[in-house]
Amino acid sequence: MNLGVFSLSLNVRDLQASVNFYRKLGFEVIAGQPAQKWLIMKNGQAKIGLFQDKFDRNIMTFNPPDARQIQRTLKSQGVNILKETDENGSGRAHLALADPDGNMILIDQI
Repeated sequence: MNLGVFSLSLNVRDLQASVNFYRKLGFEVIAGQPAQKWLIMKNGQAKIGLFQDKFDRNIMTFNPPDARQIQRTLKSQGVNILKETDENGSGRAHLALADPDGNMILIDQI
């Protein structure tokens, strides 16, 4: 199963304060909409998403080439999908699940 690129989506209280902090660690902004309170930052292969007022906790994010196939595979293995995508659709797709400890996982095909 190809989960694609991994990133961590962080729930932040102050977008600009977080950007300033992660810049000190060598991250640079590569995408996002500050007016909508979200930015994506990168340092080498490491990516983080900074999201203010978008969700309650941090989320592991994977960007695979085919989220629908991953959903079919996970469902066939009995994994509980919290938010499903339309398996018959096309284009962007995303699904959400939680690991046994409640850590959120977003599989987001761009």
